[in-house]
Amino acid sequence: MSQTQSQPFVIGDTTIAPGSWAEVGLPTTTLVTGYSSQLAVRVLHGAKPGPTVFISAAIHGDEIVGTAIIQRIAAAIEPENLSGTLMLVPVVNLFGFMSHTRYLPDRRDLNRCFPGSPNGSLAGQVAHVFFSEVVRRASLGIDIHTAAVHRFNLPQIRIDAGNKRLVELAMAFGAPVIIESPLREGSLRELAKTAGVEMLLMETGEALRFDRFSVETGVNGVMRVLAHMEMIEADDGLTEVGIPARANKTQWVRSPRGGVTHRTRKSGDAVKKGDLLAVVGGVFGEDPLQIISPIDGIIIGHATLPVVHQGEALFHIARIAHPERVGARIESLADAIYASEPEGPAETLLDEDEVI
Repeated sequence: MSQTQSQPFVIGDTTIAPGSWAEVGLPTTTLVTGYSSQLAVRVLHGAKPGPTVFISAAIHGDEIVGTAIIQRIAAAIEPENLSGTLMLVPVVNLFGFMSHTRYLPDRRDLNRCFPGSPNGSLAGQVAHVFFSEVVRRASLGIDIHTAAVHRFNLPQIRIDAGNKRLVELAMAFGAPVIIESPLREGSLRELAKTAGVEMLLMETGEALRFDRFSVETGVNGVMRVLAHMEMIEADDGLTEVGIPARANKTQWVRSPRGGVTHRTRKSGDAVKKGDLLAVVGGVFGEDPLQIISPIDGIIIGHATLPVVHQGEALFHIARIAHPERVGARIESLADAIYASEPEGPAETLLDEDEVI
């Protein structure tokens, strides 16, 4: 790491000296009470120069796992030992966070409202402040999401297809699965790319829930990425990390009838085409139907509610040629980047609410 002195970091009306931190409230919009709402950002400004990275959570207000991950990161890193600047945003969508809902009060999806406008809708105003004050200042962002209510996502990193630098950082993160997909129009990742900001998107866990596996995977992954970028002193994070599976195509498996399901597989399980995933029958268990995996791959998400309607999405499977190989140890970053590289063009992934 460089030993030269960093320069002060300015955000909003706050100037942060090298080797210190500050909590900054960025005004976003006016509440019905007439008072201003603010986007809370903790800025850790390193004593030594280096990259600027932001970590964000709860763009969808009920996706709170990232909030717990950021709390742990904030407690673990001291700015005097940091090279570069870290901006932590534990709750982007404060309105949805307070009301335990995905959307803002105007029913807009914040992740479809970028870049926003200072004079636009409520969602547009929040998007504008977050993007202009936080995202555009960074060279890398890590944005954390979860599955919808009554669904669980295996920890996974989603990246822009064809970006070798992001593959490298995703490998350093060390989540079980990396999914490469074209960016969706209007999303934060799509706009960030146009501004020259690279993005890792983490999907993990369930809405309105904390779970230990998701939080620990997220904390350890972020620390590995920061170490890999030489922002903190630590192992680069690849030692003792199983090789992530890489995919660029996924498939949803839906219930063939309404009724009650009994799962035999869950997120994280490797499956082969023809494997039994679940059985669904009537309320007495009558007329049961088997639900079979249509492809080889790894289950990256599943429904947690056993009571289903016909056509409900029950499993989300990432297509992988040799799923049984996932978890093998790796010896170098180069091995990781080019091992199990997905074949063929990537497909655009849909959000949970768009699929269901």
